[in-house]
Amino acid sequence: MKELERSLGLPAVIAISVSAMLGSGIFVLPGLAAAQAGPSVWLSYLLAGLCVLPAATCKAELATAMPTSGGTYVYLERIFGPLVGSVAGVALWASMLLKSAFALLGFGTYLLVMAELPLRPTALVLLVAISLLNVVGVRKVGKAQVVIVGLSLLGLGLLVAFGLPKVDPRNLEHSFPHGVTGLLAATGFVFVSYNGVTKVAAVAEEVKNPQRNLPLGILLSLGGIMIVYGLVTFTLVGNVPMSELGSDLKPIHTLAHHVGGSVAGKVAAVLGVVTMVSMANAGLLAASRFPFAMAREQLLPASLASVHRRYQTPIIAILITAAAMAIAISFFEVAKLAKLASSIVILLYVSENLAVVVFRESRVNWYKPTFEAPLYPWVPALGALSGVVLLFMIGPTVLLAVGLVTVPGLLTYLFYGRARARRRGVVGQRTKRADLLQTARPVDTEDALSQAEAVVALFGGERSPEMLVEVGGALAESGTVQVAHLTEVPEQMALDVVLEEDVTLRSLRRRSHAAADQQGAHLDFHAIVARDLVGTVHSVTSRTECHWLVMEWQGPSRKSLLPYNPIGWLINHLDTNLALVRDVGIRYVREILVYPEPGPHDALVVRTAAHLAQNWGAHVTLVRFVPDDAGEDQVEAEQSYLEQLELLVEEPIKQHVLRGKNLVTSLNSETAAFDLLVMGQADASLFATLRGTAHARIIKGSACSVLSLKTPRVQTHAALRRHASAEESQSRLMPFVAPGALQARVRVHRKEDLFAHVAQVFEAILLGRVNARVIQDALWEREKTQNTSVGRGVALPHATVADIPSYLGVFTTKAPLDYAGPDGNPVDVFFVTLCPPSDRSTHLELLREIAALTLKTDLLDRLRKAETAFEMREALEECCHVLDDADEKAREESSQAPLDTSVGTP
Repeated sequence: MKELERSLGLPAVIAISVSAMLGSGIFVLPGLAAAQAGPSVWLSYLLAGLCVLPAATCKAELATAMPTSGGTYVYLERIFGPLVGSVAGVALWASMLLKSAFALLGFGTYLLVMAELPLRPTALVLLVAISLLNVVGVRKVGKAQVVIVGLSLLGLGLLVAFGLPKVDPRNLEHSFPHGVTGLLAATGFVFVSYNGVTKVAAVAEEVKNPQRNLPLGILLSLGGIMIVYGLVTFTLVGNVPMSELGSDLKPIHTLAHHVGGSVAGKVAAVLGVVTMVSMANAGLLAASRFPFAMAREQLLPASLASVHRRYQTPIIAILITAAAMAIAISFFEVAKLAKLASSIVILLYVSENLAVVVFRESRVNWYKPTFEAPLYPWVPALGALSGVVLLFMIGPTVLLAVGLVTVPGLLTYLFYGRARARRRGVVGQRTKRADLLQTARPVDTEDALSQAEAVVALFGGERSPEMLVEVGGALAESGTVQVAHLTEVPEQMALDVVLEEDVTLRSLRRRSHAAADQQGAHLDFHAIVARDLVGTVHSVTSRTECHWLVMEWQGPSRKSLLPYNPIGWLINHLDTNLALVRDVGIRYVREILVYPEPGPHDALVVRTAAHLAQNWGAHVTLVRFVPDDAGEDQVEAEQSYLEQLELLVEEPIKQHVLRGKNLVTSLNSETAAFDLLVMGQADASLFATLRGTAHARIIKGSACSVLSLKTPRVQTHAALRRHASAEESQSRLMPFVAPGALQARVRVHRKEDLFAHVAQVFEAILLGRVNARVIQDALWEREKTQNTSVGRGVALPHATVADIPSYLGVFTTKAPLDYAGPDGNPVDVFFVTLCPPSDRSTHLELLREIAALTLKTDLLDRLRKAETAFEMREALEECCHVLDDADEKAREESSQAPLDTSVGTP
């Protein structure tokens, strides 16, 4: 693969950034900005530079992580996907052509000093000239631009040197005639003056030592230009009265005339003309490359990527860009063009700040910047917030700017790019994936994946892969353990670049097999290179038909705010049990502490802990927490809950109700006496996760290793179904079916309406002892913990209500409801359970019985066909009898089977 030569050093990086910024922002805008801010306009330039600073540091981080040509377009496309990439490409194109357009108008105003010419026609004629120049090639002009920038800096330096001593303090009075509002409005207005500070990132592949030179060059050039802008505008308002400066489109000429007379004024005008022409030419050159690049990425028609055979330039892209500039020059005033350009630049810089946040929090394996934006997350947050404030101060023009870039970007993607772009971006991979609810995706490996009981996923950087393999081997119950070592690469990278195993991977393969051999487990090891990590994990778990996915738990780090979650949205939508392991280095597990919580995971937690204890020869202790001031009734309730959970396992286990000031501190203190803590993995909102959940604080502060378990949403209490013995199968369902709680073809259209109806039904059954609102709230409280849809059009809503018997109700709806379930399918059969908090075992038994009936009989078909409550009851009773007969037959066959007394290797 051909690569660009890295020939640009630090001076070249600074020169590129400075030349991209210096131009119409200081030669045209100061007078218009002064009309808004007054004599404090120099502060507006400094404030704008400070608001750019966070985006500059974020852009430097992005550039060192992805030192590839394309800059902002590449970063936003890789993180947010081709749709946002299309909009970003149009935005970058628009910002450059708009800045170049008002540079051409600025050229006309400076030219008026030497000749009386009409402004817009003159600007359009020059546009034609530089368009032709770009078509035939601009190599020599590119070298001349460096000289022009040097002359501009020299001229501005001389104006400051001669003008500062002549500053009239009277011109600086009433510095804030329009208050802070005017100052901020002017800050947003001149923001475009710094557009280009990060332009060098677009040619990052040509920078020598980019890890050092890119961030240092960007920050040095920004600091230098801030000083230049601040000194020049302070000198300007100190020498030129506001009455003269307010609407001046050639302020540098005016300043030179005040400081050095008419000759100096004409020299400044010539300098302004040359600078504006150079800037407009560079802007057209850079802007035309964006449709050219997007066409090569198949986001725009291929004709835009065509190169002229003789001149080797993208002629169609140049002509389209020039036509857009001509429209802007013809219909917009300089102030409007500046506001539009500033608005678009601010939007892009806000996006770059957000891109760093998303990259950091997603912890993409291939995102490894050598320079990191300091004070994360405050720097990108401040950059995004300041950008939003400035957009608000600019006013309604922002809406026009958003429309100018969003509408064309969306249309080009929807009608052209979507059918050709195959990438998703990091956000698209890790958020909701409808494609993963349909079918398994192929795995990017030549190795065939066999069936496995447990899959151990290694993403790199695990503290102890051997511990994960040991846990996987124990959970596999003598089945196969599949270790999947996953290397994530960008979607644009060819997979064969990283297919060869390095020495680290070979060592990991050997150690994994050794750990499995020690456990007596069969292990398969696969090194997988993946562009789509989430899709690959889903494919591996689906194709191996595993019951467990084992991963390492990693909490927030210095570089991120959220716990490590490499599989994003999929973590709550797996079709297998999930085991997250935090290893603190304990090699032998002899004492296991179990902290169960009423909900979808407690049965899985208790049964798994008991199985691990049997496998490792350990002892199990169940624990619940009550505060120091809790009454005896609360202690008894928790003790009763623990006793009910003990019934789920055959081995005797210890029970303990823990007292203390708060749960986290007390439980973490308790872990000092144990080797492993087993608990459920609680769902939490983004806000709660950022704040830090009690669950995360327990895991992080535990003195022993932690195993956090999560049962799949579509298989609630799968552990009960797998481990239920024949002796436990006798039907206990019918005695709990409440009279009046069998209803067929209920006419409701929303989940909310169904819950309200169910609550009213049970309020009547309970003779008004419990208000319908209490029941309804309890149903929703359970839904917040976990969506109760379990697939196949079935849901298991549950309400925990004090001081009532346990009840079961069965409802079918005339039309399936959108239940927002994990599989996305509508639901039309509802098994609703109501239980008191002291009777958890009955709830678990009912769930087990419902699972057996729906999986082993034709109950669902009969319920859906039923027209009346009588037909529903008949279906339930007959299917229960079918299940009981099958269990009785299984017990008889088991008792008649001959005893195997042979000796040998199983």
